[in-house]
Amino acid sequence: MTRVIHTGDTHVGYQQYNVPDRRDDFLDAFRQVVRDAIADDADAVVHAGDLFHDRRPALADIMGTLNVLEELSKADIPFLAVVGNHEAKRDAQWLDLYESLGLATRLDDEPTVIGDTAFYGLDFVPRSQRDDLDYDFAAHDADSAALVTHGLFQPFDYGDWDAEEILTESSVEFDAMLLGDNHDPGKQQVKDAWVTYCGSTERASASEREDRGYNIVTFDDEVRITRRGLDTREFVFVDVDLGPEEGVERVRSRVGQHDLEDAVVIVSISGDGDPVTPASVESFALDRGALVARVTDHREITAEERETDISFADPDDAVTERVRDLGLSEAAHDIDETIRASKVADANVKDEVERHVRELLSEDSDALAADTETAASDEAPDTASVNEDDADDTAPVDGTDDDGQASVEEFL
Repeated sequence: MTRVIHTGDTHVGYQQYNVPDRRDDFLDAFRQVVRDAIADDADAVVHAGDLFHDRRPALADIMGTLNVLEELSKADIPFLAVVGNHEAKRDAQWLDLYESLGLATRLDDEPTVIGDTAFYGLDFVPRSQRDDLDYDFAAHDADSAALVTHGLFQPFDYGDWDAEEILTESSVEFDAMLLGDNHDPGKQQVKDAWVTYCGSTERASASEREDRGYNIVTFDDEVRITRRGLDTREFVFVDVDLGPEEGVERVRSRVGQHDLEDAVVIVSISGDGDPVTPASVESFALDRGALVARVTDHREITAEERETDISFADPDDAVTERVRDLGLSEAAHDIDETIRASKVADANVKDEVERHVRELLSEDSDALAADTETAASDEAPDTASVNEDDADDTAPVDGTDDDGQASVEEFL
């Protein structure tokens, strides 16, 4: 028997709502998963991608994750993982760094056997590259096998990658596919195999109302999947449907019925009634101890804006989502991040971009060529209830030194 914790979409480093406490929350949730694994003496922690929220995590996030993985290593519990779309880099991956330190195993087409189960990995693959995949995995002699990968898979909602095709074409017969990318947990049987999402460990958007957690997967005579919740920061969702002549006082009354201390408060206003100034409701919640308060008055959103389904509670994420939907090249994304995330003064942004372009050109003369085929053929996925940057087509590239291990210098 093999019993593992299946987690993913931890998004360490995400400073949601630009609040430092939220950044800490994402690391704390990952730490909870690891400590649960240690307390339960799990055979392994299997991470299905998006360990980090961004491919350029801050040093504090890198070191915080390192400390968590050291806890797991000291308990002799292996950490098996693949690379997700958020964290994928053109050169060596952060997962390679942790592997070089003996703290992680980057799963691939060779089996990693834990107990009597062989685990394989497939990093996130952009849609434009999936037709070239042959799903050729090395043979194993274990009792069971599982594929760990990252993407939006059919038959789940918003799927653009067919899980049945992978199970049919793979050279190995898998008993389970352990998935990441969709932040909503779920499981279905496809061709006698369980296909399951573990969900995210923290709420990365206001649409993620259900409690966060992870899966416990047991491989024995059959595959059993159970769910365990995490103790994450409280989100208070207040939906107010205003009647005629009702206004801000009605909204405040509804918000005041909840314990707001240290909570993220999400208020949604609909119906008729008087105009409501969101700032007045947000101030009301903050005065009562809320960590964050965001108000959306859906009556003021035009039909066209509703079709785009963007949450303006976090403008930075809304912009990032739309930029990633454009099908730009990796270099173009780098330049976009330089402009929007630059800490330099506005007057110096031009010089900063010029320097970055020169660096890119010196590395690769083709780096600035947009992937026009991808942009023409790939439609942006519906983002109604999946994580915010699912359209990122960043291709993971394996970067290692001559010994097959990623050198620390490549990351810093």
